[in-house]
Amino acid sequence: MTPPLQITYFSNMFLPYCVYILFSHHDHQLYIGYSANLDERIKDHNRGGVFSTKGRRPLELIYCEFHKSKTDASRREEYLKTTAGKKAIKLMLRNSLKELKYRHRLD
Repeated sequence: MTPPLQITYFSNMFLPYCVYILFSHHDHQLYIGYSANLDERIKDHNRGGVFSTKGRRPLELIYCEFHKSKTDASRREEYLKTTAGKKAIKLMLRNSLKELKYRHRLD
């Protein structure tokens, strides 16, 4: 079991919106989302409470970034789901994705 996240203080106090990337250990794919409560959202994902990831558990948080504005977080989530955003993810997380045996090309 993974240890509890140590970011709650910061996410509730200063930058409440988090864009996150989860890695599925079931299908070795990524899931991108955003939330105002990252701790609970990840628990929801791993309990099977999120339709789009229910059959893809277990999921591991591999990246997150915090934003002050909900609009900024939403816009960033949308960008990361584009072709250019996916390319940026592969560049930023290249070593982590290799270690996790991510199923897509990294170049």
